Amino acid sequence: MRLRIGYGIDFHQLVEGRDFWMGGVLLPHHKGAKGHSDADVLLHAICDAMLGAACLGDIGVHFPDTDASFKDIDSKILLQKTYHLITNAGYKVNNIDASICLEAPKVKPHIPAMQKVIADILQIEITDVSIKATTTEKMGFVGREEGVVAHAVCLLVGNTN
Repeated sequence: MRLRIGYGIDFHQLVEGRDFWMGGVLLPHHKGAKGHSDADVLLHAICDAMLGAACLGDIGVHFPDTDASFKDIDSKILLQKTYHLITNAGYKVNNIDASICLEAPKVKPHIPAMQKVIADILQIEITDVSIKATTTEKMGFVGREEGVVAHAVCLLVGNTN
């Protein structure tokens, strides 16, 4: 058995007039994340953590923002495609641990729905998906509600040496 750990981080600007997707769940808010896709920072950080653990590059390598086919794509599709990349490389997800940094909206009530979305896509248990949220105590671009950040760590298990 081979264990591989990967780390991912993603940032997106918050702007008026965009839906706010987080962890595959639409959150009610007057701002949304700006990006080429639906700009779901949590799913993007998880994709990067998975890809990094498998030594397969990053989300930009596989789903570049220069490719029109990924314009406004649902990030759940990107997570599904990433899942296929790591399973084709001989790995499965053991667990995910993620943190979201934002001032608003409050995400705690939405965490169980996010865990379910992610667990279903990655074919793991809900209890294998940890999601936490914090603010930056009004400091920096996150504190001014100009942007959002997500960090993720992923443990992969493989049968390869």
